[in-house]
Amino acid sequence: MVKGTNQLSLLPRIDQTLDTAALNRLAHNLNNLSIPDIAHHIETAPPKARQILWELLDTEFAGEVLGELNEELRNDFLRDKDSEEMAALFEGLDADDVADILQHLPEEVIPEVLEAMSEQDRQRVESVLSYGEYTAGGLMNTDTITVRPDLTVDVVLRYLRRHEEIPEVTDSLFVVNRKDIFLGTLPLRKLLTSSPNITVREVMVTDVEAIPASMPDSDVAHLFERHNWVSAPVIDEHSRLVGRITIDDVVDVILEDADHSLMGLAGLSDEEETFTPVIRSAPRRAVWLGLNLLTAILASAVINLFEATLDKVVALAILMPIVASMGGVAGSQTLTVVVRGLALGQVSPSNLKWLLSKEFIVGIINGVLWAVVIGAVATLWFHSYLIGLIIGAAMVINLLTAALAGAALPVILKKAKIDPALAGSVALTTITDVVGFLSFLGLASIFFV
Repeated sequence: MVKGTNQLSLLPRIDQTLDTAALNRLAHNLNNLSIPDIAHHIETAPPKARQILWELLDTEFAGEVLGELNEELRNDFLRDKDSEEMAALFEGLDADDVADILQHLPEEVIPEVLEAMSEQDRQRVESVLSYGEYTAGGLMNTDTITVRPDLTVDVVLRYLRRHEEIPEVTDSLFVVNRKDIFLGTLPLRKLLTSSPNITVREVMVTDVEAIPASMPDSDVAHLFERHNWVSAPVIDEHSRLVGRITIDDVVDVILEDADHSLMGLAGLSDEEETFTPVIRSAPRRAVWLGLNLLTAILASAVINLFEATLDKVVALAILMPIVASMGGVAGSQTLTVVVRGLALGQVSPSNLKWLLSKEFIVGIINGVLWAVVIGAVATLWFHSYLIGLIIGAAMVINLLTAALAGAALPVILKKAKIDPALAGSVALTTITDVVGFLSFLGLASIFFV
């Protein structure tokens, strides 16, 4: 297969009627790309074109391409296939990729697909499915090469030569005893440079941090980042080797977490993608827009409490959005930093007090700075020192509130097992709007009524 990022020149005409020769050229171009490039072209095509590209794909590549596609698109292509067709597509895929696909299918379909697979493939996939989707066990691949510590380097090399190929992204062999208890690793760099007559025990690395199968995948990603690993062994509760995790799987976790945080801060599901059909996008967005409407009504109710004050001093209505807007921006800055810190495992009970203190000080500095600025602007604009003092005081109050809420909300939501990336922005907006209007209009009521 030709590697590269060749553009499918016929794709712009996909919505037009294509003759047989044009379709053949399109199929030829598509099937001569690398697997990741094929998946990329399918994902970046509009819905109608995606289906055509999928049908033009050679069956020998379909399974691998399926493993590269996003969850929603995979499910679309698998929706009308029976269990035998799915099993045929999954043949040759890594166990972790098959498990990942199966975990997003209806529960009643999974046993049928497993039954249609070969005995060896079924056992490998079932071993991965026995762990949670977002754990090291659910992320691992069971395709490993193990050796015993009493073997010589020469024997290991001869053993490796008997294989047609070794698993991709193999930088180390795993050393186990007769009960499959993990003992250490044998890096390929040591294997290739050591004397053939010495034993594995003499050159193996024993101070290796094996990953428990129950560890959350986000923690696995942090370990890979911290130690610059290429691969790592996965063990069960009895320290038996059950598989390995490779850097390509960890990159997927990192990208998924980043995508989830980005979409969550906008109040969107991470299932949403660029070409999601209207019939799916509209309802998903409507839920969060409805929730936001409720919070906006709450803010409006607070404003309504000060109707008499607003009738007397029109300038308040003009300046009122400034306080809420500044609080919202300041809070979002803090929220983003803290959500990122939680995702990276940097925020913990031991440093939370310091974090809150830091954000409090930042809130004071910015609150005073912009209070002076907007106070001066309001005074010159409406020729009233009193209005300048009121909006300045309200600005300090709201920016302090925004800083503390932005820092505390993600931690509180996470403890409550609510996704801070998804719910944090809505809660924060409500707090900054309500406090902003309440402080500004409340202070105005005291001095003007």
